[in-house]
Amino acid sequence: MQEPTEYQAARNRVPVVLLIEDDPGDAQLVHLQLLERKADAFVVIQAASLKEAQQKIRSEQLQPNVVLLDLNLPDSTGTETVRLCRRLIPDVPVVVLTGLDDYQATQMAIEAGAEDFLIKGSEGSLLRKAIRYALLRHERDTSERLALTVFQHAREGIMITDADAVILEVNQSFTRITGYTREEAVGQKPSLLSSGHHDTAFYDDFRRILKEEGSWQGEIWNRRKSGEVFVESMTISCVRDAGGSIRQYVCLFTDITEQKAQQSQLEHLAHFDALTRLPNRVLFSYRLSQSMAYARRHNSRLAVAFLDLDGFKPVNDNHGHAAGDYLLQQLADRMSECLRDEDTLARFGGDEFALVLELQPDHPSLEKLLERLQLAISEPVIWEGKPLAVTASIGVTFFPQQQDVDAQQLLDQADEAMYEAKKAGKNRYALHSSYSPR
Repeated sequence: MQEPTEYQAARNRVPVVLLIEDDPGDAQLVHLQLLERKADAFVVIQAASLKEAQQKIRSEQLQPNVVLLDLNLPDSTGTETVRLCRRLIPDVPVVVLTGLDDYQATQMAIEAGAEDFLIKGSEGSLLRKAIRYALLRHERDTSERLALTVFQHAREGIMITDADAVILEVNQSFTRITGYTREEAVGQKPSLLSSGHHDTAFYDDFRRILKEEGSWQGEIWNRRKSGEVFVESMTISCVRDAGGSIRQYVCLFTDITEQKAQQSQLEHLAHFDALTRLPNRVLFSYRLSQSMAYARRHNSRLAVAFLDLDGFKPVNDNHGHAAGDYLLQQLADRMSECLRDEDTLARFGGDEFALVLELQPDHPSLEKLLERLQLAISEPVIWEGKPLAVTASIGVTFFPQQQDVDAQQLLDQADEAMYEAKKAGKNRYALHSSYSPR
């Protein structure tokens, strides 16, 4: 096992100072000043350049508590030295040592990430005090640095506004999602992103909830800088002062455009037949139930039909399933054109279809509609230059009836009537025995 270094043995008791100074005389002076009051006040590790400091960090697993940094080194000069040191030793306070009392240089060093700035040759007490203050400030600001790190690296877009909704700050994800840079967004209002999708009532309700509850959560359609409209899931919260007055608003949002598109596609697949794009059994059952409820309220009538193609199996057997699929698609389009907006046509699977037809006061309108359907189906469909011909057998029942029936019973009755049409010779329709003229 590797023996612990001096600093590793002492680091739990005293601060470890990494002194990066290329002048041996200055380095010796700093060393003496740090330890002049107490020999074990600090553990001091010296390096003459950033490269040597890097080597010590790697070879000795060095983890300093503070860095004393000369700005002018053999491998770096000026404020760039501070930036390189911050990258080399992140999250460690840096106190800069320089031979010049230059305010601009001091300001630039602080902006580059230094905690403090001392002139070489200052009294030892000032040097020791600067180190301890740097350590205390660094510890005190840990939460703030962590919050800043989270702010900058969060996957959510973050926007902070003042009480008048003027943008004060945004993070990198805001720019990634919206396309607006920080410079373009700060000073603007969130309406910069408005897509025009929401009406005044939406925003009135939004402001009311935010004022009453202190936060709002929901989905908003906004517009990127490119002009593309996108959907975001947003949470916005009020930040209040000690007196309860609103000081700021903090808004977090994620782009859910792709998820919404996938959700819409899944919902469509759950309710529509993938081949013909007609409603499937699930959606048909819902619409039938709705139509039955409407008929009860308004004393109107429905016809429920079950349709099965005659001669469809030979099409698949002789021409292949691709031909059969094409035939089903073409016939679905033809049947849809025969129907009215208030009617529903669904594919139940294979070559079976179901219909809900809103009946007009004159019954012959149903007969005409069924005849149109059969004529549209019987017209051949051309597949690779060859005609594909089928007909249809249709069974029909009605609602309401003298006895109480539910949706499934209606479908069963229509199915029974369809088989009666098949037995009677196909290519025709039959009415269920429960039918009685009104």
